[in-house]
Amino acid sequence: MIIRILAIGTKMPDWVTDGFHEYAKRFTSLCSLELCEIPAEKRTKSTDIARVIEREGEKLLSAIKPDHYVIALDVKGQSWSTEQLATHMKKWQSEGKHIDLLIGGPDGLSKACLERAEIKWSLSQLTLPHPLVRILLAEQLYRAMSILQHHPYHR
Repeated sequence: MIIRILAIGTKMPDWVTDGFHEYAKRFTSLCSLELCEIPAEKRTKSTDIARVIEREGEKLLSAIKPDHYVIALDVKGQSWSTEQLATHMKKWQSEGKHIDLLIGGPDGLSKACLERAEIKWSLSQLTLPHPLVRILLAEQLYRAMSILQHHPYHR
């Protein structure tokens, strides 16, 4: 199974890149984790935020692989425990699905991205910094994979 994180934003601080790669390298050949960074739109005082969200959404949608199962990270989405995530991952793996996870920019995901997603998933009701979400997501995916492989990391 291939899991791809499609995230708005490039040029992350080293601690973000290092943190993400620390977890990504732990994945096995049975399940790989990839990051696809998509440049954010420029924002100024006079920026039309609705248009920015729409353009970023278009970029995300064009990066989705046609045969991938799409999950949008959204504060209004379903909340899962790590064990529930592992159950979902087992199901997707048994169905031969590859996953594209969408992380919007600072203003969120476009309506089109949310409509395209098969599932909307909320990592937390807290407002999290977008760079931190990449690390948190990678860690939770690794933890869920560890559960499926009966590895003690998940404890």
